Amino acid sequence: MKAKGKAWKFGADVDTDRIIPARYLNTSDPKELAKYCMEDADDKFAKGVKKGDVIVAGKNFGCGSSREHAPIAIKASGVSCVIAKSFARIFYRNSFNMGLPILECAEAVNGIKKGDVLEVDMGKGEIYNVTKKKRYQANPVPPFMQELVGAGGLMRWIKKRGFVK
Repeated sequence: MKAKGKAWKFGADVDTDRIIPARYLNTSDPKELAKYCMEDADDKFAKGVKKGDVIVAGKNFGCGSSREHAPIAIKASGVSCVIAKSFARIFYRNSFNMGLPILECAEAVNGIKKGDVLEVDMGKGEIYNVTKKKRYQANPVPPFMQELVGAGGLMRWIKKRGFVK
């Protein structure tokens, strides 16, 4: 998976309530959730994000509740990848299960500014900041997790494998 887009920068400990506020959890429709994605962290995000853009954040991204709505909302908003210093454990797994690519790379987070243009190669774990002409190497993502993302998430992977019809 390769992606190119603009960086949206967030700080540390962005919880799932800031990713998709609880007041919008009366639906599980991805398009509807995308309208409110990151609303409580940056009220301009949902209207300004473009297909391919990248969320860049500090440590413990996705902490809080275990709701799957958070990675669904991010993916449906058009975000191609989330790069963070670290992820909350349940968000990490939910992201792969929903088919949202994520990478951990503290050095990249420290070097990327809001609006920088990024190219991401998930397979190689490479992050290239086009704006600053700087390359970063993310922590490796296990091949199986990459396979889940490539399939579009766990349920699509299961169907593709023929485990369910």
